[in-house]
Amino acid sequence: MAEAARTSTAAPVRLVIFDFDGTLSDSGDWFLSVVDQLAKRFKFRTVKQGEVEMLRHKSSREVIQYLGIARWKLPLIARHVRRLVGRNAHEIELFPGTPDLLERIAAMGVKIALVTSNSEANARKILGAQHAARIDCYACGSSLFGKAPKFRRVLRKMGVPASDTLSIGDETRDIDAARETGMRAGSVLWGYASEEVLTALGPDALFRTPQDILDYVAAHSVDT
Repeated sequence: MAEAARTSTAAPVRLVIFDFDGTLSDSGDWFLSVVDQLAKRFKFRTVKQGEVEMLRHKSSREVIQYLGIARWKLPLIARHVRRLVGRNAHEIELFPGTPDLLERIAAMGVKIALVTSNSEANARKILGAQHAARIDCYACGSSLFGKAPKFRRVLRKMGVPASDTLSIGDETRDIDAARETGMRAGSVLWGYASEEVLTALGPDALFRTPQDILDYVAAHSVDT
């Protein structure tokens, strides 16, 4: 069962907004394979092998600060990473259970959106046509800390209030963006950030498995 980190709301879940990398897509190892290349190109400190676990216990903003990345470089890095992913999408797989998760949420009559700093083309390529078709709304290419405006755009397009929406991601910035827009924040524990750093921000739910997400959505469905 999903672990509630805050008092759950009685409002139904009519829309689930997923992050992509680290939430649906298992891109962590691929990113680590190119991080030294990125560090050299954009002149920030490299990540030593022993530092990876330490960085998982820091917030998204703390990681950026630790690596010495200037804020103005973030859009440049994001664009470059999107291009690299586009050329290497065949090396990145979905997390086990992602296809079933999307299929079963859609079968509940709950809408699905994808908000990510990755591109829509990359996400569709990694998802594959069948699974990509289960997503009702794409809002891609967000800046690293620019998800909140994308969230608001999705809510307007889907006609669903923030109170009836669950955002699911794997980083602290995903929780921050959900809070900024008034929607519920769910955090998966199989992605980038550690359980400790996510728990410290008090998301509405922590999910250890895709089944936990299904249980939460089912328990908060319109028919419940």
